[in-house]
Amino acid sequence: MICPSCKHHMIVVEYQKIELDYCHNCRGVWFDAGELELMLDSFVGGGEAKAVLNTLIKSPEAATNEKKRKCPICRRTMKKVNIGEADHVLVDTCTRQDGIWFDGGEVEHLVKLLSEKSPEKLGSYKAFNFIKEVLQAR
Repeated sequence: MICPSCKHHMIVVEYQKIELDYCHNCRGVWFDAGELELMLDSFVGGGEAKAVLNTLIKSPEAATNEKKRKCPICRRTMKKVNIGEADHVLVDTCTRQDGIWFDGGEVEHLVKLLSEKSPEKLGSYKAFNFIKEVLQAR
């Protein structure tokens, strides 16, 4: 798969049922539809992950000058959506719901937001620790 940000080839990193497409060049991460939900569901549980993702997908496009990206699956222009209350992170979501693109550092920001809400859960969830290790390796 080609990185929607820098156009380099991405590598596939797999952990249990979660498969990340990771760009070693720009450190961006692509989650195919359902993969981010799997990761979040193990953390927040109770179907809350689906609600979080639906909110992301249905959110209005954020006003930004950041360059638009094309979905690596369907090649349609993705929309920019803010994550978190402080609007520090913009993720790119496929309008056909093929997946979500995180620029380098944005997944770490999501992990940080989740850990602030429930630090006791994050430490026990091995997938988050694995993803943090992958994203910190360079």
